[in-house]
Amino acid sequence: MKKVQDKVIIVTGASAGIGLATARLLVQHGAKVALAARSRETLEKLTEELPGSFAIPTDMSNETDIKEMIHKVKEHFGRIDVLVNNAGQGLYGPIEHVGIHDYRRILELNVIGPLIAMQQVIPIMRSQGSGHILNISSLVSKNYFPNLGAYASTKYALNAISLTARAELEGDNIVVNVMHPGLTDTGFGQNSLKTEGAPEFSRPGNLPDADTAEYVAERILEAIETERAEVLAHD
Repeated sequence: MKKVQDKVIIVTGASAGIGLATARLLVQHGAKVALAARSRETLEKLTEELPGSFAIPTDMSNETDIKEMIHKVKEHFGRIDVLVNNAGQGLYGPIEHVGIHDYRRILELNVIGPLIAMQQVIPIMRSQGSGHILNISSLVSKNYFPNLGAYASTKYALNAISLTARAELEGDNIVVNVMHPGLTDTGFGQNSLKTEGAPEFSRPGNLPDADTAEYVAERILEAIETERAEVLAHD
């Protein structure tokens, strides 16, 4: 696994779940990882566990935080080789009852935050002569599952932004791609916002059993290594 060795890689949502598993795996393979998440205390403990890592407390729904995060990582490491936009949150319940405030909230985190981060790193990567942006989407963006429509729509939007940017930035030697986890054992149902009258969260019938965060991290590493446009949890 030579592509990530000694590379400076930002992982957002790095304090738990897929982000934490990814950060650990990248460090194991020799990367210098910037850990971005809201919890300063959690991140600081993680830097003790992960050699060479750098903690950046960041609210990925806050534009100022995102811009400061990119600036501080560049200042600390001198470059940014890979951005893994992983931070996100679910919204569960029927379209009829989706709260507009809640929908705007997940749009900010799942779509606008990654877009701002991309806009901040692109000039840095262009000046370096290379870079890689990996956006973490979801298999729900390939299907139509009841009660997941609002959440899925944010991932559909992220797919469009990612794959369009891939074409736009190819000439700058900047790779943009997407990884699509399936249901993962990270408490998605418990951590999701829920609409009025939302049923108890259950696994959509067409999805396999939940993957571990460590399995998804391996697929994220594969997406970085192979540079394929889209990598699915199971393909």
